[in-house]
Amino acid sequence: MAVQAVYFSDRDGLDMALKNPETMLFTSKADADARDKILELAEEIQVFLARKVEGLGDDMAEKCAMAIAEDKDLFQRALKKPELLNAAQE
Repeated sequence: MAVQAVYFSDRDGLDMALKNPETMLFTSKADADARDKILELAEEIQVFLARKVEGLGDDMAEKCAMAIAEDKDLFQRALKKPELLNAAQE
């Protein structure tokens, strides 16, 4: 039997990672670190959205923040060319 190391982000937690292994368990530390950076960015975006958008609930703020954080590269490019945000869906 072989031994394999798996990585996950502490922000997700082990229980959550085990429930969603296809998206939260990684065979490389670099991939787990990348996931952790996305989660860190999402936390900051969530706080920002909660402060800026009156009446936005925590659950919706979290979902919006994750969507933005997961597509941060697209948002960075869209700052120069806004039509890119919706061109990817077509």
